[in-house]
Amino acid sequence: MELLMLGLNHKTAPVDVRERFAIPKQAIRDGLANLNDYEGLSEAVVLSTCNRSEMYAVVDDIREDLPTLRQFLFDLTGNEENIDAYLYHHENEDCIRHLFEVASSLDSLVLGEGQILSQVKAAYALGREAGTTSTILNTLFHRAIACGKRVRTETRIQYNSVSISYAAVELAREVLGELTSSNALIFGAGKMAELTAQHLVSRGIKKIYVTNRHLERAQQLAARFNGEAIPFDEAMKKAVDVDVIVTSTGAPHYVIKPWETRQLMTKRKSRKLFLIDIAVPRDVDPEVGEIKNVCLYNIDALEEVVDEHVQERREEAVQAQKIVEEEVVSIEEKFQYLSFRPLMALLSERCERIRQREIKRASSKLPDLTKEEKRQIEHMTRMIVRKILRMPMMKLNASAGTPQEEFYIDAMRSLFKLDTIGETATREERHHHYRYAQQ
Repeated sequence: MELLMLGLNHKTAPVDVRERFAIPKQAIRDGLANLNDYEGLSEAVVLSTCNRSEMYAVVDDIREDLPTLRQFLFDLTGNEENIDAYLYHHENEDCIRHLFEVASSLDSLVLGEGQILSQVKAAYALGREAGTTSTILNTLFHRAIACGKRVRTETRIQYNSVSISYAAVELAREVLGELTSSNALIFGAGKMAELTAQHLVSRGIKKIYVTNRHLERAQQLAARFNGEAIPFDEAMKKAVDVDVIVTSTGAPHYVIKPWETRQLMTKRKSRKLFLIDIAVPRDVDPEVGEIKNVCLYNIDALEEVVDEHVQERREEAVQAQKIVEEEVVSIEEKFQYLSFRPLMALLSERCERIRQREIKRASSKLPDLTKEEKRQIEHMTRMIVRKILRMPMMKLNASAGTPQEEFYIDAMRSLFKLDTIGETATREERHHHYRYAQQ
């Protein structure tokens, strides 16, 4: 039973690679629903954002199961290309530390940004919903979320932090200057689009237009900022009147293409158009950037935006890292005994079966027992089993991580005949046995 994570992010892979390995929610649901097809993977959570695609798993053996986890990624995305140069993986303690840093926004494109914690929560919720988390990942993700909250509470890392949408608007200001005489068109009506609209308004944008495949959602967002909703099919016609286009849809394909952009630029008399694509997968065909007087930036370009408060947040990140290390030590102490959980579960289960069998035998010989007497017998026998097991369980826990650990595991298996699947069992049998015991 080991922890393993595999993934790629903005540090290791450019946006054109990340978009090919972005994983839609439904694909995550489908993949997790079929986790049993992947021998060696006992638990799994998939985290996919615009800047990362990562899988966290409990595996039988890291060396044997890393290729399986890699195949799981390919199956989730439908890609088989060689991207080993962009992938990274972390094991056990390093896996824990990495997730805690992610949840604390220490591994984000924009240090201190606030969206990643909610994205970690959402990824964990999908795993819980699919039934692919149990003792290990439930414990890990609860603590990761708590660590992220603690960092945001005990440090000032989130103060003066910028979001991707904020950075996009600042990039527009760098190129165009003040936005008070400019109009903007936003593709999308989700959270990122909403934040973009807020930042544009705060910078004095003259007029906001919003377009979305679902017009009613565009109308709702536009109404919040005294803007105007545009039917999706007519958006590029309205772009004649705008200076800035920000795209943030969840479309799996390009929504702005070269031909229609060339037509647009003809109607604009080649007046400059500023395009910021903050979607992954990208919304704007890269060829659009080659059109004369079109300035196209994708999400990777935002890293270059000057942020006057970044040094302050870097100083806070030092304190945040200390909190992460404290949390790593704390959860490792908790995980020390988890290697015994399947064994403990088997022992408890065997004792419970014996207890129930003996109560059934006794009840058949004592047909006149009252309901209260039966309840008392039930309680008494449960307490007897619990007290008998208490010392062996404590001994097992105390030996975790010590040279005696293997001795006590073997002794318990032998004494209580718990090794129902022995050394001759297949790896698949041991895998399913582990999952059953864990439950």
